[in-house]
Amino acid sequence: MQINLISDTVTKPTAGMLKAMMSAEVGDDVFKSDPTVNKLQEKIAKMFGMEDALFFPSGTMANQTAIKLHTHHGDKMYIDKWAHVYNFEGGGAASNSGVTSHLIDGTRGMFTANQLKESISGGRSDIHVPYSRLVAIENTTNKGGGACWSFDEILGIKKICVENNLAFHLDGARLFNAIVAKNETPEQYGKVFDTISICLSKGLGAPVGSLLLGKKVHIEKALRIRKIFGGAMRQVGYLAAAGIYALDNHVERLAIDHTRAKIIGSALQNCALIKNVEPIETNIVIFNVIDSINELDFINTLNKAGILLISMGNGKLRMVTHLDFTEEMLEILVNTIEHL
Repeated sequence: MQINLISDTVTKPTAGMLKAMMSAEVGDDVFKSDPTVNKLQEKIAKMFGMEDALFFPSGTMANQTAIKLHTHHGDKMYIDKWAHVYNFEGGGAASNSGVTSHLIDGTRGMFTANQLKESISGGRSDIHVPYSRLVAIENTTNKGGGACWSFDEILGIKKICVENNLAFHLDGARLFNAIVAKNETPEQYGKVFDTISICLSKGLGAPVGSLLLGKKVHIEKALRIRKIFGGAMRQVGYLAAAGIYALDNHVERLAIDHTRAKIIGSALQNCALIKNVEPIETNIVIFNVIDSINELDFINTLNKAGILLISMGNGKLRMVTHLDFTEEMLEILVNTIEHL
């Protein structure tokens, strides 16, 4: 048995999801005539209490579209130093939008409202510096080990955005993990952010797809940007059907992934070969092996036992629980860790 914990993107569609996909009613989405895509977009916009939404082939494209629609070439956005839009999207902000990234030294991928205020007030306001246009945060934080932002902190950041005429974007690739973990609601987020990206192919288990939510004026502009980026698709309702199924069936069960991640964390903490395990809030487990062990040797040892994981760099190793990670697999993994 292979136990793949590299990411929550490795899942396969469930039988119910495949049935929904194969029975989807489709049309040409470039002409806005795919009824299943339209249904998905309307469904998630209503869920978050936002005006409109647009389907994308990837979360990266959705995020990069949001950055482009909120900025002009030469502008500046404020993000955490560990932000996905900066570290893992191929330099897209600079390449696609000509945007300068002001990196804030946060904790586990999260900065405070005070840090943002200091970053803004510490800059000059003359021709020598870029215009400040955008603040973007990521919830949950990938590189921060699935950490969840304090909603009060988010409200504090929003206040600063309003005071400084800055747009506010949320990279919500794993936002539903945060919502479930903290007993929050999508509507809370819809009231705060100008745009939100939602990934369907991570914890929610869909094979492909993300959505960008915002005001109608934002989504109209995003439609053109998506075309420029090559993201316009035709009979994409087959994929949108998977997204609808995921939203209907795979949100509440995220709590199971969170519980299993904490169990893995406990097993690792009790293992003599592990130096430390970072706090676990959702479905991501990040840990370090002791200094006398090579991390690649540790990965190879688990690989030989049929367990796949990934290095995050700088000595950090990562396991991610997901829809296809079963209770039986959890027992095998914990037993393997106990006997390392």
